[in-house]
Amino acid sequence: MTPPAIQEAFLYQSKACANLGSPFMERLMALCGTMEWPEGSVRDRIFAWQGDISPAGQSVPLRLAGALHALHLLGHVGLRQVYPPNIVSDTQLWNAVSRALVADADHINAWLDSAPQTNEVRRSAALIPVGHLLADRFGLPLRTSELGASGGLNLHWDAYALQLGDTTRGASDPALTLAPDWTGPYPPDTAVTIASRGGVDLNPLNPAHPDQALRLQAYLWPDQPERLTLTRAAIATAQTPVDQGDAIDWIKPRLTHVKGQTHLIYSTVAWQYFPAAKQAEGTALIEEAGKSATADTPLAWFGMENDNSGHGAALTLRLWPGNVTLDLGRADFHGRWIAWADRGAA
Repeated sequence: MTPPAIQEAFLYQSKACANLGSPFMERLMALCGTMEWPEGSVRDRIFAWQGDISPAGQSVPLRLAGALHALHLLGHVGLRQVYPPNIVSDTQLWNAVSRALVADADHINAWLDSAPQTNEVRRSAALIPVGHLLADRFGLPLRTSELGASGGLNLHWDAYALQLGDTTRGASDPALTLAPDWTGPYPPDTAVTIASRGGVDLNPLNPAHPDQALRLQAYLWPDQPERLTLTRAAIATAQTPVDQGDAIDWIKPRLTHVKGQTHLIYSTVAWQYFPAAKQAEGTALIEEAGKSATADTPLAWFGMENDNSGHGAALTLRLWPGNVTLDLGRADFHGRWIAWADRGAA
């Protein structure tokens, strides 16, 4: 019998996947929450898991989903027959998953050791307009610092294009093109120049390493092939290694102003995972640096973060000098849509 806490976590994840446009993941997670699991080390480990296993905690359902998708991407025969684009019954899908849970237990247990790490490249659809806004507002090259950069795929947002109806923003010869459902005014078309860039993560992934590139793909969802296509294009473009370390410790020395450059600090669905004490420390450090910003050394702090509104992520930009806060609207957590705010684009 599946423990109630396990059922609850997988069914909660199922609903979340449905809301994010993945019928296959909705179904797979629901089966994990309702079907009889095969005996073995994977079942025993998950059923005995201590702590919060939900998406708000240790995300055990997504750990398992990533392990299974990795097997599929590696050519697993049994999963290949039941994963998209194949259409099979619940019984066929669960039987194939059950066999993998037993036969491939070592692989799955190794993946259960680590939290999911999704470097969603479509979040750059929110970074590109911010870059244009800052270039238009200050007229200076950007020095960028990404907090929680994972594999660094969103460090190179300036190499991507943003399709907006019959016009585009971003790179003129893009490595990939993002086309979210866009509402609101278009951002300025002022050209963006990046003077330098850097990123940090507690557990950075190296896209050039095959095993780590696999991790960047495995946490995507099997019935969303466009995400895989975009991620693979971004992996081929990635050139900047992500530093390993605590984000707030890392940003401290980078807060020294550089004349003639706008410093853009940003995070996309990462700040919320920093410990509260680190959030407070980081906020104080950035605000203190903002006090000495000038027209020649502006500071910008952008966040695409969950504010628990139930409708995507808030897009918030703070600017110095002047300590101005712009509400730029909202975005889907996976970058499927962006509602750009009038007042933010002014």
